[in-house]
Amino acid sequence: MVDDEAQTSSNVNNTKKDPRIIARKYQLDLCKKAVEENVIVYLGTGSGKTHIAVLLIYELGHLIKKPQKNICVFLAPTIPLVRQQARVIEESVDFKVGSYYGSSKHLKTHAEWDKEIEEYEVLVMTPQILVRNLHHCFIRMEQIALLIFDECHHAQARSSHPYAQIMKFYEPGALKRPRVFGMTASPIVGKGASKEELPISINSLEKLLDAKVCSVSNKEELDSFVASPKVKVYYYGPVVNASLSYDTSCVQRLEEIKGQCMSMLSMKADDRSRLQNSKRSLGKMHDNLIFCLENLGLWGTKQAIRIFLDGDNSERDELMGTEAGSSENSLADQYLAKAASVLDSDLIKGGIGTDLSAPVALKEPFFSKKLLTLIEILSNFRLQTNMKCIVFVNRIIVARSLSCILQKLTCLATWKCDFLVGFHSGLKNMSRKFMNSIVEKFRSGELNLLVATKVGEEGLDIQTCCLVIRFDLPDTLASFIQSRGRARMPQSEYAFLVDSGNRNELNLINSFLYDEDRMNNEITCRTSRETFEELDDAIYKVGSTGASTSASHSVSLLHHYCSQLPHDEYFNPMPEFFYFDDVEGILCHIILPSNAPIHKVEGAPQPSKDLAKRNASLKACQELHKLGALTDYLLPGQVEEVEGLVLPSSNSKSSEDESSRGELHEMLIPAALKVPWNNTENITMLNFYFISFAPIPEDRLYQKFGLFVKEPLPKEAERMELDLHLDHGRIVRTELVPLGRIQFDKDEILLAENFQEMFLRIILDRTDFLSDFVPLGKNEKSRSSTFYLLLPVREHEREDTMTIDWKIVRRCLSSPVFKLPSGAVENGVLPVNQTLKLASGPADIADILNSLVFIPHKKSFFFIDSILPEINGYSPFRGYSSYKEYFLKRLGIHLLYPEQHFLKAKQLFLLHNLLHNRKQENTVVHEKKEHFVELPPEICQMKIIGFSKDIGSSVSLLPSIMHRLENLLVAIELKDMLSDSFPEGSKVTASRVLEALTTEKCSERFSLERLEVLGDAFLKYAVGRHLFLLYEALDEGELTRRRSNIVNNSHLYKLATRSNLQVYIRDQPFDPCQFFTFGRPCPIICDKDTEAMIHCQKKSGSVEEDGADVSDVMCNRCHHWLYKKTIADVVEALIGAFLVDSGFKAAIAFLRWIGIEVDFVDSQVSKICMANQRYMSLADSVDIAALEKNLLGYEFLHKGLLLQAIVHPSYNHPLGGCYQRLEFLGDAVLDYLITSYLYSVYPKLKPGELTDLRSVSVSNNSFARIAVSRSFHTYLISDSDSLSEAIAKFVTFVRTPSSEKCLNEGPKCPKVLGDLVESCVGAVLLDTGFDLNHVWRLMLSFVDPIMSFSSLQFNPIREIQELCQYHNWDLQFPASKIGEDFVVEARVTGKDFDSSSSARNINKKAAKRMAARQLSLKLTERGYRRKNRTEKFLEANRKQEAKLIGYDESPINVVVPDCIDLESLKIQDASPAREHRSKTWENSGAKKNSQSTGIPCTGSARSNLYEICAFNYWKPPNFECYKEEGPSHLKSFTIKATVEIEEATKTVIECFGAPQLGKKAAAENAAEGALWYLKQQGYLPKDNTEASSS
Repeated sequence: MVDDEAQTSSNVNNTKKDPRIIARKYQLDLCKKAVEENVIVYLGTGSGKTHIAVLLIYELGHLIKKPQKNICVFLAPTIPLVRQQARVIEESVDFKVGSYYGSSKHLKTHAEWDKEIEEYEVLVMTPQILVRNLHHCFIRMEQIALLIFDECHHAQARSSHPYAQIMKFYEPGALKRPRVFGMTASPIVGKGASKEELPISINSLEKLLDAKVCSVSNKEELDSFVASPKVKVYYYGPVVNASLSYDTSCVQRLEEIKGQCMSMLSMKADDRSRLQNSKRSLGKMHDNLIFCLENLGLWGTKQAIRIFLDGDNSERDELMGTEAGSSENSLADQYLAKAASVLDSDLIKGGIGTDLSAPVALKEPFFSKKLLTLIEILSNFRLQTNMKCIVFVNRIIVARSLSCILQKLTCLATWKCDFLVGFHSGLKNMSRKFMNSIVEKFRSGELNLLVATKVGEEGLDIQTCCLVIRFDLPDTLASFIQSRGRARMPQSEYAFLVDSGNRNELNLINSFLYDEDRMNNEITCRTSRETFEELDDAIYKVGSTGASTSASHSVSLLHHYCSQLPHDEYFNPMPEFFYFDDVEGILCHIILPSNAPIHKVEGAPQPSKDLAKRNASLKACQELHKLGALTDYLLPGQVEEVEGLVLPSSNSKSSEDESSRGELHEMLIPAALKVPWNNTENITMLNFYFISFAPIPEDRLYQKFGLFVKEPLPKEAERMELDLHLDHGRIVRTELVPLGRIQFDKDEILLAENFQEMFLRIILDRTDFLSDFVPLGKNEKSRSSTFYLLLPVREHEREDTMTIDWKIVRRCLSSPVFKLPSGAVENGVLPVNQTLKLASGPADIADILNSLVFIPHKKSFFFIDSILPEINGYSPFRGYSSYKEYFLKRLGIHLLYPEQHFLKAKQLFLLHNLLHNRKQENTVVHEKKEHFVELPPEICQMKIIGFSKDIGSSVSLLPSIMHRLENLLVAIELKDMLSDSFPEGSKVTASRVLEALTTEKCSERFSLERLEVLGDAFLKYAVGRHLFLLYEALDEGELTRRRSNIVNNSHLYKLATRSNLQVYIRDQPFDPCQFFTFGRPCPIICDKDTEAMIHCQKKSGSVEEDGADVSDVMCNRCHHWLYKKTIADVVEALIGAFLVDSGFKAAIAFLRWIGIEVDFVDSQVSKICMANQRYMSLADSVDIAALEKNLLGYEFLHKGLLLQAIVHPSYNHPLGGCYQRLEFLGDAVLDYLITSYLYSVYPKLKPGELTDLRSVSVSNNSFARIAVSRSFHTYLISDSDSLSEAIAKFVTFVRTPSSEKCLNEGPKCPKVLGDLVESCVGAVLLDTGFDLNHVWRLMLSFVDPIMSFSSLQFNPIREIQELCQYHNWDLQFPASKIGEDFVVEARVTGKDFDSSSSARNINKKAAKRMAARQLSLKLTERGYRRKNRTEKFLEANRKQEAKLIGYDESPINVVVPDCIDLESLKIQDASPAREHRSKTWENSGAKKNSQSTGIPCTGSARSNLYEICAFNYWKPPNFECYKEEGPSHLKSFTIKATVEIEEATKTVIECFGAPQLGKKAAAENAAEGALWYLKQQGYLPKDNTEASSS
């Protein structure tokens, strides 16, 4: 309540806000009291109570100012008030203010609330939010430093208002408890209180809030700020006799219409919940029209009907005050149409028609006397200047109808009228935005008359007005005071409309005035200290977390739990409450939805229906928690912890953000290459591996090379084969050949080291050779991370052995460039005919051949292949008379020795990543000619003697070979580590592990993605199977959430990093420039101090969307950036690797190793199979043999499983249950089987295409078509006629030939059809003991039509987007709404081209899809159709044999039904850690057909009769003693049971029981007679009860 709207700081822009500056003296005095103790400020509306609260926040700010952990919570009872108060606080003090109401913020986890508390200091919220937070420990009472209650009179000891529930958490003696501050204009909330109760009410409020009521002692100071209006009563007389007949006959006819509609409802065989809701809704609508008839008259009632007819379902629900979704639209329309015709006939009979301006209209019965009085009052006030008025009513429909009438009356034209009513989240009656605009218009004067409901009483920031009229009288003292507070202007009037014939109404006003005086006197001078006894609200508390629920809170918690159960448009899971009298009180039985783990809960006897409902709800919540359906925080479906790892919510967006965030990780260096040799030893033994080069085609010569390492390579690496890809489709096939060990002496080791450094520098760091001297051997060995030598080798033909070609090594290292300048003249003078003059000096021709030279003007290196005796400087060249002329004119080089023969040279190439397959499919491999140039010797500088082009060709391959070898060695290390951990994985190959570790980003010819798709499907199946068996009590939705929490990327990432898997991942494409090894150590030294600086560029967010980033910096610790999702993908790929090479057992062992539990015991399967015997009561209504033989080709051992697989959740089975859990299992296994099919049938299918095909194959739409083709839908057991209609429409559409179908998308596919296929597969899987071979054969027979992909339908939106990208067209999807439908246009525009199509659907996404499909067909007709990559692949590739990958488990021997005693079956708890409970299911004699009333049987005829009446929304049965006979010690009683059936016509049944010796037995006998009659009339199943006639 903001009752000091105008009293806010005018200088809100000041840096320091101080609310004391504008405070009144009494506000400062009351604030001082509030600082010292808990107080309740009692002041009238407009007295500035909110500013006192602001002052208190300011004074206690040191307790909540960050970094303090404490907060201030400000509670306001309505959403507009929360928004308003938050704004006032924010403008008045320098604190961070957060507001919370309804669904304003979707805060579902403790982490999210912790973040809010960390950010904000003042939290303004509705009390319902705080109640929920306290119960579930999102906020704890000890965290609150200041707790403020606005409109605190709602906190009543004898009520369950959220304010009262909040104070249950407050402990007066606790060391850490909040300061409590309450604000109210009336401490009394009820209709009035007796002389004794009034002080008790005030005392009880003080006791509940642990606070003292305070007010202003100096009334004169208060009166100077607040004006009091004059109270005036306007009487209207009872209706005149002449019009009485109109009202009476009209009411009778409306009653008749209601009865007819009720009868029509009862005849409809629809689902029970819709039947109940429709009856309740129709009754409410009828009551509202009767109320309007009595209070507004005929015309007002006609307006109400028009408003009802114009509104959609949600508006009608709000207008009537019913729950959302309770209206039966078609029947309500019929009722309203008939009612309108009745009223029209009366209006026309009265001669007024629809003309409101006719004077004859302003009379009874067209306008009620009450409404005429209101019109008269408004007419009298209409000419006053600056007049503003609020008319208060109690019902929304009255507010809207009255507003409509007042707007149209010409006699009230000066009044600009509108209505102001409350709103609820999701309903359309009045949005917050619209409400705010109405208030703003009233404040500005654009409107001067508001017709308001209770929302106008409490706290809304409405401009004060001169006239407040209570059209409907206030029902409480607080309402009386608060609505009066709206009239604050001097000389204001507070008017009441009172029926002069109703003395109670006049007495009510007088009592309010009297009670207000008594209340003021009581607060000033207390007369009693007595309090009301607080309601005994039972509590259920979880010891481990402190979370709790009270009996009051448990009702909403139970509704919340049910709302989270899986549901669709044909099934809305809600708890149903049945009440009946018992000797000890009223009992409540709760029937939970069919997919809940418990079906029926019976409460203990209670004094009232409300208490009985709470008692049963608390018991239900307790049982749900024990079964694990509610977490230890008593929340449905929010598993926040798995195996000690805190997880984000599965539906949390932050989870996806987390998984796509980069983190810095080290890459593992293979141990086999980390062992150095010792240079100090005279003899060094190294392992020798010959590197074989086989070019295809043989267009190059390659110098033979060998690899030398200290430690022998593992077996799987010592013969590594690798194809290196060159340009033009050429490849070099390489292979390692182990040749034992070879001996090096100290000098040879030094030569080998220098040679490796030399060739790595010339091919990777060639700028080092620009200088005349290049030192070798200066690098410290400690800077290298890998140690191996790559040296030229030669073959001994006679000995058939390989040795190091030391001649090449020594010749290269003898080059002048490696010697100091002083040694360059040692060779002396060479013969002229054996030398050539080079730029670096004369050189022996033998040295020049097969050497590497540098050409300064080209800044390039060249291999010298041969001498060209036929070419010299005088030879002609390209249009020049000679080379000499060319060099002079083009290059400015004067050849001094033009007579010298030119050299044939080949340029030194740049290194490339040869691991990437650059060959396009179907490319013909052909030779590539070597490119040579002619060079005059005198421009060449000698660099490396003996370094031929053949050596150059070989060393260009070596970095790629070693990069692959390093990766393979890492994969081998991981494989060995895993094999040691679990022997089942020993069969997996290192190459498969390497595939699983290599991401697409590496640009290799393989990547993890295909394995990841397979592993993902298996993980889903294995975890799903485990959860299904472990948690028998959990519904499909909760199983899905738990599985998601286990298999999501964030969890897999945590498990992988805990096992250090990330170090094995290869996620960088090979870059030769970043190839570092011995002889070329990494120049960037990374440690903890320099890490952030070296890798800061990536950390600052330069990661590109596709993951590629050229700015990756390679450091000596091999750091690289990895996405969390990448690490999670590797886990799934490793699962796939074990599946392909080893099988299920190895994959499951890997999951167990990494920390995902998927094991189960055989008895769990047998137990679940046997528990489904309860469905055998449905056997007579289903042709099981036909279903088994024709549809499934399998005969069930446990036929109850098959029956469960076809039960829709809308069907009310006496013991609950439906197909959804089996659907969960079937969905998982089908996903894996279809993925296995695609993986094996299309081995060359790329990962993205594999995912596309899988998504098309396992879609619900595909399965639905299978269901239709096999007539699965004909076996469905449900209680929803609307579902049956939807299925029939879809089946007709599917079976219609394509030529007869229009372009429309067709009817929506009911999800249940696909679910049926999945649930039946799940049932077969269970019944066979998880024999996947059997299910595989079944799957192949099921999905053969969709696996042909003849009618492959990809997402039409994506197809049109790809087409537009190809043609560079602009694509747009503008949308609009017409009524309930969305109209979406698909429009493409390009250069000299445009086309469009539009579609209409109630679902916007469906309309967009339809428009895209229609446009795609149009473009195809115009020749613009393009096949996507997947379609092209399917056309070009033949199918391979389909294989079930990895299945190596033995089927479980499931126990046959006769072998187990059904009574021994127990429902297992949802948490293995919790104590197991047993529950024996009782058979209540379920009806053996596809329909059921779902009325719970309690064993007592009286209780059954009560429940049947409650189910049909009849009045409760009445039992009265009709006759007493016999002496006192043998007295017999005859009881009459009366049941009033409210259908088309009211039928009253009176059943007289046989005389009995006790009243209870006599009542039971009479109830049996009533049940017998109802059974004969079809109101309950014939076999539901055996009742005797009396």
